[in-house]
Order: sequence, then structure tokens, then C-alpha cells
Amino acid sequence: MNNATTLPFLKMNGLGNEIVVVDLRSSSKTFTPEEVAAVAAERMSRFDQMMVLHAPRTSGTESFVRIYNADGSEAGACGNGMRCVGWLLSQSGTRDRFLVETRAGVLDTIVKDQSSITVDMGEPKFGWQDIPLAEEFRDTRAIELQVGPIDEPVLHSPSVVNVGNPHAVFWVDDIDAYDLGRFGPLLENHPIFPERANISLAQVTSDSSLLLRTWERGAGLTMACGSAACASAVCAARKKLTGRKVIVTLPGGDLEIAWAANNHILMTGPVEFEYEGAIDFAKLTKVSV
Repeated sequence: MNNATTLPFLKMNGLGNEIVVVDLRSSSKTFTPEEVAAVAAERMSRFDQMMVLHAPRTSGTESFVRIYNADGSEAGACGNGMRCVGWLLSQSGTRDRFLVETRAGVLDTIVKDQSSITVDMGEPKFGWQDIPLAEEFRDTRAIELQVGPIDEPVLHSPSVVNVGNPHAVFWVDDIDAYDLGRFGPLLENHPIFPERANISLAQVTSDSSLLLRTWERGAGLTMACGSAACASAVCAARKKLTGRKVIVTLPGGDLEIAWAANNHILMTGPVEFEYEGAIDFAKLTKVSV
């Protein structure tokens, strides 16, 4: 950062999922968890996830991207954020396809236009130790986990999967009939999830469509979660509730999810550019974190 006290950022969103993008490819700067949480606490730079571009680590990739949640923790994947990164990279030239590396692996992004960006989110992991879970479940299509009385649980038997992040998907008849803002924090931090988890309510509306609400690990209730949309889609197909290509409708809008024959998940959706800003590190030091 060359001792600069400010750092430019782009404020974007993917279906209302608030994203801040910071380009540090020519800098040695790295963020501390405390700095990340302080950035998220500022009104102009508030975010659900922050995508920080660093110099590439792997030949052929454009960048290594660190993904941060609003509480300062790191995420392995953020589908809406990756679409924002893809759009940003496409603005610098005539190319429309980019390989970007994250903790979850190298992701392929294709930018058609601002309304249609496709990210190959990689392969889902269904093994209990890969999610990870604190104890063995041979069948992760439905694990023993519930909210409420044993004889009449409010929520129960979620599907679990890792799509860059751990996800638990509860199947319900009406996603709006539950107080996810109350259950979400309890389930996110349940001992069965040693790395915490994203908690979703999913409602099957046809063999090619789902409704979804998500409490995101480290961010809370969001308008959209791309990796949760991927998680719900593959879990629905695995339970034979839908086919392998679905429209997932989130509070912020629709994502098209296709679980391809090669086991990769393709997510397609829009992004929106909001404004440019600057992180003032002198000001951040005054924020209690």
C-alpha cells in the first residue's frame, strides 16, 4: 500500500448481496480481521462480503482472491462476489473469460454482459469430513439436526454440502413461515459444524425451481447467497426433488444453477455497480472492533 492512508474500492452487489471489491494486485497489503470488520462497519463501505484481489499465485490466473465476511472471518467461496470480480476484470480489456483462484480452488468466470455472468463454482463435496461435520453421517442428504421439541421439531433433517463453504439446507413448505433471523445464529454455530455453516431454508416450487432464504456464516441475513443457491440446487437434485438445472429465487432475485455432467456447478446471474469509494485507514483506527 506504500504507506498510503486511503485505499480505493468498488461498491457492487449481486442480487442485493452487498459486495466491496478491493484490488491489491500491485500491493503487498493484506487485511487483518479487525480491519475487515471496521471497513464493514463504515456506512459507505458496508458489505456482506469483501473480495480482495491479490497478485496471482498460479500461472494462468488473473488473481488470488481473498473473500472476507462482514465479521472479519474468511470465506472459501462467494458466488455473487465472484461475478462482481469477473465484471471488474472484463472492464480492463476485450477479454470475457477469466481464471481466478480462491481458497476453494481455481474458478472459471465468463462475462456475457452485466446481466449475465457465469461462474464455474467447482465440484460439491458431500462427504461428512469434507463439509466438515463434527461426527460421521454416511448419508448427508439428511442429517440428524433439529430445532424445537424432539416430538415436534420446527426444523429438522437438513441436507449438508460444502460448496467452498459449509452449507445446511432445511426443506420447508414455506420459506417465509420461519424466523430465520432467530434460528440462523444458533444453527450457524451449532457444535455439529466445527467451521460454522451457512443456514438456508429451501422450498421446492417445481422440478426446475426453488425459493431460498439464507443466513450467511459471518454475515447474517442477506438478500442473496450464490454458494447457498448452488448448495440448495445440488442437494435438491441429489434428493430427486428437482432436475439438475434450476432457477433459484432469492429475496434479491433469480440465479440459474446447473449441475453439469462433469460434476461442476455453473451459476449464472447479474451484478450491479453502485459507486467508487476509498477506505480511510486513519478513520478505521477510531472504530471499535
